[in-house]
Amino acid sequence: MALKAEQLKELLYQGLETEIGGQQIYQKAIECADNDEVREEWQKYLSETEDHERILRETFEKIGLDPEVETPGREVVRSKAEALVSAMQMALDKAGKGAAQLVAAESIVEAETKDHQNWELLGLLVEHIDDKDWKQAIQDAYDQVEEQEDEHLYHTMGWSRELWLDTLGAPAVLPPPEEEKSVKTMIGASRAKQQRDEML
Repeated sequence: MALKAEQLKELLYQGLETEIGGQQIYQKAIECADNDEVREEWQKYLSETEDHERILRETFEKIGLDPEVETPGREVVRSKAEALVSAMQMALDKAGKGAAQLVAAESIVEAETKDHQNWELLGLLVEHIDDKDWKQAIQDAYDQVEEQEDEHLYHTMGWSRELWLDTLGAPAVLPPPEEEKSVKTMIGASRAKQQRDEML
């Protein structure tokens, strides 16, 4: 069964838009951060997300795609990013930094879930791409980005959980076990979570 070329292009366009929106989300999240360590983490992820956009734009150039092409999917991705930024601003305005930091962590988890899926799909699809230039360009991009995307998602899931627990007055592990164990896989995230009691 041949890959649907137009759908692959759509995934790439959505991937680029996700990286663009991700930068806006991280910029607002940094503004919301009340914990110095999580702020530093999000500053690092912002820098990496800027790099991911650059990598994708270079990939587009290699395979002859125009990065400015608009698609309905890009519009949806952009709208979701704008909504997450708006939610963080609302929390800042109405509830202050403590609440806004929680909304920021949750917003990053939502955005990074989409971002992680984009890259995971590209990794799964690359072996089914017939065109050698496309295959090589997408593989090269995937190899540079995938591990960082894993970290962005799993570490921020840990931050979100532990910041919530801290806000609730429950024992919290800050920075979270996912950060301490340098988790980069779903299995690693599960193991780190199971070990959190030993870290309290």
